[in-house]
Amino acid sequence: MTAVTLVETTPEPSYDDLVVELGAVREWNGVLEEAISDLELAADERGWRLASMQLEQEFSRQGLERIVENCRVAAIASPLIKRGMKLRVGYVWSQGVSVQARAGEAEAAKGGQDVNAVVQAFWDDQSNQVSLTSSEAAETNEWGLGTDGQIVFAFFTDPLTGRVQVRTTPFQEITDKISNPNDRDEVWFYARSYTVRVIEPGYSGLTRSRVETRRVLHPDLRFWPAQRPKSIDGIPVLWDQPLLHVTVNRPAHWKWGIPDVYAALPWARAYEGILTDWAKLVKALSKFAWRLTGDRSSKARRAAEKLAHALPTRIDADAALLGAGTVGDVAAMGPGVNLEAIPKSGATIDADAGKPLASLVAAALGVSVVDLLADPGVTGARAVAETMDKGIVGEMNLRRATWRSVIQTITTYVIEQAVRAPRGPLSGTVVRDPRTGVETITLAGGTESTVEVVFPDLNELDPVKLVGAIVEADSTGKLGTPRLVAQLLMRALQVDDVDELLDAMFDEDGQWLPGMDPAPRSRTAGEELLRRHDRGEDPLDDPDGGPEDEQ
Repeated sequence: MTAVTLVETTPEPSYDDLVVELGAVREWNGVLEEAISDLELAADERGWRLASMQLEQEFSRQGLERIVENCRVAAIASPLIKRGMKLRVGYVWSQGVSVQARAGEAEAAKGGQDVNAVVQAFWDDQSNQVSLTSSEAAETNEWGLGTDGQIVFAFFTDPLTGRVQVRTTPFQEITDKISNPNDRDEVWFYARSYTVRVIEPGYSGLTRSRVETRRVLHPDLRFWPAQRPKSIDGIPVLWDQPLLHVTVNRPAHWKWGIPDVYAALPWARAYEGILTDWAKLVKALSKFAWRLTGDRSSKARRAAEKLAHALPTRIDADAALLGAGTVGDVAAMGPGVNLEAIPKSGATIDADAGKPLASLVAAALGVSVVDLLADPGVTGARAVAETMDKGIVGEMNLRRATWRSVIQTITTYVIEQAVRAPRGPLSGTVVRDPRTGVETITLAGGTESTVEVVFPDLNELDPVKLVGAIVEADSTGKLGTPRLVAQLLMRALQVDDVDELLDAMFDEDGQWLPGMDPAPRSRTAGEELLRRHDRGEDPLDDPDGGPEDEQ
């Protein structure tokens, strides 16, 4: 018997079969990628991913950009979000800010340097008012922190004179942050990608334009190494255009900040949904005001038409707001037909029922629900609306502290560039730490470079009481020079351009200039004795001889 062996053979696939199989594999890969994306978006937390270089979860850049877009739209279209953002801006910036270097004209008169002149020249520069120093720029930047979670400042420095110009860079153009490999908190560079329209010569003497994408690296404002390459991996480094990245609500070790508006978005939508439903319900209940019945439906309809003509015509100015349809119509019905509203017993149709949702919006934005709803009577006495809660004051002071740190960082950079530049207005020495590589600038003559950034107190005192307290303190003769007293009084009265007014009224020692003392007053005997003691004179010595003691 002959054994037969069966061998299964596979025919060689044809080119068409391979193309079909490759297409199927690609389609299946697309399905898998979509499934992975769905998993990343699970639990309605859009844009989460596991950061490969970090041990925590962070919003992906695409997810964060979608969040920013939603927050920007809500800050424009949602009355509740817009109101909350306006309140935040008002809390932080409505009272203004005072920026002044300690070393001013008095220091220059003693042989030092007028650092305040450099700071004020930068602050008053019209080009810098566009992006930083004006009240409009302050509002725009605070709004950006609320909707974007960050602001990126770019600094254009003149290497010859040290003049610094500030601009803001769109957050969408900053694609990555490059840190020190040994210290993730020390940022070295910002990767920036942006598009420009290039106009170039075409055919027959014409021109043509095209869109070009460019990639560059900007150093951090505080990063100035000894070796500064012109490019890294073929990407140019713009050493004369450093960036400062300001973030808020940034969890530890995350690269990007989170908008203030983000936490308020779902609750603002829910509150607006309740108001919309309430308006629809009231509209539905007002649809019919009359019920007309008859023995036949046709007779009832004719009677309804006559009644409708007899009723006053309503005004349609609010039709677009409340929706199409009439109010106060007649329901014409024949026998056996009945019209009645759904029973409302036990149901709450008051618009104030959604106030807890508005409270969550207020909590997310850090403002009072009384101010958010613009109704002092919504939660109680009017006194509640006229005072700020300690928690709100603390949160707004934290935001002010953030801006104080930002302004001090910027002004420190301005002072450093005024020293580095060959024709800069300041002189000093630059010393680099051999271990850290950080440069420290010391002004010549031992001049102090400290810049004071002062925000007025949020809990404003009564100006009359505050002025009275200053005058009472001045009467002790221990408060200080007349310049200091005048400075305190001007700040209490919220006078603009305090520094310029003080320079025009006092000398370098803080005393009144000739003819500027508005009301010289005679000192009491006690004040005169204290004044002589402070000046090192004998309090009992009378330089004018004085009258003889009466017997």
